[in-house]
This record gives sequence, C-alpha cells and structure tokens, in this order.
Amino acid sequence: MRPGKRRPLTRLPFALLSWGMIGLLRVYQYGISPLLGPRCRFWPSCSQYAVEAIQVHGPLKGAWLALKRIVKCHPGHPGGVDPVPPGPHETPRKTSTHDDEPPSR
Repeated sequence: MRPGKRRPLTRLPFALLSWGMIGLLRVYQYGISPLLGPRCRFWPSCSQYAVEAIQVHGPLKGAWLALKRIVKCHPGHPGGVDPVPPGPHETPRKTSTHDDEPPSR
C-alpha cells in the first residue's frame, strides 16, 4: 500500500468533526441566535468567526481560535472588526471593503 492512499483516511475524522461542529454552529445561527437578537461586539459575529476559523484552520485550531474570541466578547471589550487569521497557505485578507463593511451600531 502506498503512503498516499492512507492520507485521506487520516483526514476523515477531522472532516467529520469539522462538519459536525459547523452543523451545530449553523443550528445556533439559524435556530437560537434570531431569538436572542444581536449581541456580539465583533464583526463577524462570534458564531460566524467560529465557522470560518474551523473552515480555514481545521477543527482543533479553529475551535481554539473561536474559544479565544468568545472569551474576548464581554462588556469591557470594545469589540470591532476581528477577522480570522489567514491559514498557512493563504494571503492575508483585507479586513473590509466598500461592499463588505460591518453593520454600523
């Protein structure tokens, strides 16, 4: 067996974990968050940040970044624009463009 054939199998648990985590976040975003109203001090919202962090960095580092973000989201923090850091093979993204501006408060 070639080493390259086993690689997708080692990624499968991480892919399943990512899908499950993103699925739970989507349930929160579409089922629970609308009932609570806007509460996040940041843009993108903490739940959207978590989805993007998991998509860019995988389930482990993405969950760690999301947890760090949630800990920062409290009344003593000013909030603001806080994008997910770029992945290892990405170029840094612009934080905002004319068409993609965070909603004003």
